[in-house]
Amino acid sequence: MRELSRSAREPGRLYLTGGATALIEGWRTSTVDVDLALVPDQDDLLRAIPRLKDELRINVELAVPSDFVPELPGWEERSRFVVQEGLLAVYEYDFYAQALSKIERGHSRDLEDVAAMLARGLVTRERLEVLFTAIEPALYRYPSIDARAFRRAVEAVTRAARPE
Repeated sequence: MRELSRSAREPGRLYLTGGATALIEGWRTSTVDVDLALVPDQDDLLRAIPRLKDELRINVELAVPSDFVPELPGWEERSRFVVQEGLLAVYEYDFYAQALSKIERGHSRDLEDVAAMLARGLVTRERLEVLFTAIEPALYRYPSIDARAFRRAVEAVTRAARPE
């Protein structure tokens, strides 16, 4: 982030998601890539990414949960501030949006990440259900998503997290 911020010519926000947030929060010790978004898009930063990928030998993907599931209301306010690097404010992308996109994908590592978010109190099962219900009417905009299967997956995760 420090290296990338040196290329910023105007203030902006960088949102980290996926494995990067798992590293920051401490439930993983490594990740295969760094998923991020820049708001607003800045050509100087976008042009710096390929160079930094090579120099630092990391893979960087421009990807956030709203690429895969509808944007959650209030995601920006729930995104957690990490650090200010020069003109670049770095945030962890809303954990609820991350959790829902991971539930929708359904890979074992993704579901382990959601369990870690629940265990650490980064998301609650109740709010996860409320936010899923809020985006459910917009799922038609994502034709690859089976809305019924997604609902069942959310319910399975939130049921599994309930204390007995």
